[in-house]
Amino acid sequence: MRSNLARSKAMKPSRKYIVDFDVNWSVLPYATPAWARTVFPELAEQDAVEKLWDAIFTATRIDLDDPVAAWASHVSVLAERKAFLNEHRFSALHFTGPGTDLTVGLADGHVWLGGSETARNGITCHPNIPTEEVFTTPHAERVSGQVRSTKPLAYQGTLIQDIAVRFEAGRIVEAKSRTGEAVLQNILQTDEGAARLGEVALVPHGSPISQSGILFYNTLFDENAACHIALGQAYNTCISGFETMTPEALAAAGANRSLIHIDWMIGSGEIDVDGVFESGAAKPLMRGGAWAI
Repeated sequence: MRSNLARSKAMKPSRKYIVDFDVNWSVLPYATPAWARTVFPELAEQDAVEKLWDAIFTATRIDLDDPVAAWASHVSVLAERKAFLNEHRFSALHFTGPGTDLTVGLADGHVWLGGSETARNGITCHPNIPTEEVFTTPHAERVSGQVRSTKPLAYQGTLIQDIAVRFEAGRIVEAKSRTGEAVLQNILQTDEGAARLGEVALVPHGSPISQSGILFYNTLFDENAACHIALGQAYNTCISGFETMTPEALAAAGANRSLIHIDWMIGSGEIDVDGVFESGAAKPLMRGGAWAI
């Protein structure tokens, strides 16, 4: 915990460039022997590395005849999802399923993002490869209900399984897990914002990573297998007009602040998601993990 806290503090200046999208950036995977042995422990090291590369190429669409065209097509679909969600201006999302009845209020002036984005330096990039999500910023004080994780969270060498938490007024007030609970509790105590949400993302259960059945032990892969939420720091870029807003104004809009940003998966083929309007009326967004729009 001390090591992670020190790292988070040290990276705070560079992380600001990321959360404000001041510069173009991308996170890309590379198959190392250690990672391969973790994902495929039953295989000899070289076989595991080769199998991990194959899985990476599939997840990133590199194994297709024209990966560039495939990414352009994929990004256009994500753009349609974003446009639909931004047009409807939902005030909250409601997740329901086994062990889950969670209402995630959305930040004032929130914007849905995903796929390719244009940084403030004018360069368009794909921040995460692979990516299957559209995401936005929850309101730090408007999350309520209970939710269970649907996939393990691999965090700093610890596998945290079967997370179950309960929110009141935006904050986690009860938390437990089948494994790694001590690490989970330490995460939640990092700072004031660590027990609140900084992101909510919608990912179809039919995504390539989900269908592979592989647990990558790497959040940037595993989060693209399911709808997910993130503890901690919000992405300021998901607030309309963030460029001219002070930290105090961002916080007033609902953007959470924290030294951490940790995603964990809450979607599956059994999870439904509704968009909730300010009036209380609801519109189906996902049924059984599949888009319903």
